[in-house]
Amino acid sequence: MGFVSYFPGRGTVRETAYLDGKAEGKAEGRAEGEAKGRAEGRVEARVSLILRALEMRGIHVPEDVRERITACTDPYTLSLWFDKALTVTTVEGLFGPASAPSTDTSDAS
Repeated sequence: MGFVSYFPGRGTVRETAYLDGKAEGKAEGRAEGEAKGRAEGRVEARVSLILRALEMRGIHVPEDVRERITACTDPYTLSLWFDKALTVTTVEGLFGPASAPSTDTSDAS
């Protein structure tokens, strides 16, 4: 068994691979963190828009409803709620079934 000496900075294959992997891991972690932050920011913005739309339309938002809206993290659901917030007359209407677009293409002539 021989004596192995390790001196950092010598550019060995093992050291280079380790440093490359470490840098790649940091870059991936940074990218994942940035993507997660952007997604969270979009969710927060949608929540804010829903509450603002209801407020501007004079619709009172009870605390339990506010908590339900702020707890939601699904972008699709938040988009539906925002669209509804523009037309509902009560806060309960926000959570009702989605209104389907009309599929009637017949002419009344």
